[in-house]
Amino acid sequence: MDLFLPESGLVVWMLLAFGIVFAVLAKFGWPIILNSLQKREEHIAESLKKAEEAIETLSGLEQKGKDIIASAEAEQIKMVGETKTLNQKMIDDAKAEATREADKIIASAREQIVKEKEAAIAELNQEVVKLSVQMAEKILLRELKDRKAQSDYVETLLKDNSLS
Repeated sequence: MDLFLPESGLVVWMLLAFGIVFAVLAKFGWPIILNSLQKREEHIAESLKKAEEAIETLSGLEQKGKDIIASAEAEQIKMVGETKTLNQKMIDDAKAEATREADKIIASAREQIVKEKEAAIAELNQEVVKLSVQMAEKILLRELKDRKAQSDYVETLLKDNSLS
């Protein structure tokens, strides 16, 4: 069993070496390690805080984006409505203008028809008068070929004119 029990000198020297290493590590090693761990912990906490702020900012921006999209959609709907109204007004104005122009053209055509009708009636009257005069001439020439008939006719006309 001696193999498993160390000698007392060895134990003392081991304890002394362990104490020196422990003292050196306690004085110089542990503060650096603990300081590094603390800085790392602070860095992680700060990063978590910044991540939370970024998430809040992102959610705020997301809400602003939704608001902007909703506003843009409302504006688009308004513009479409205004465009439809303007388009309908333009169509109505064009119809009214076309109706006015059609009425002017119809009125002008009616005036032209009336003028042409009056001209045709006047020309027809002239033709009727010419034909009547020509017929009267032919009838009178045939009726009044002899002198006696002419004299009788002139006397009849004179009597008729004096009575009127």
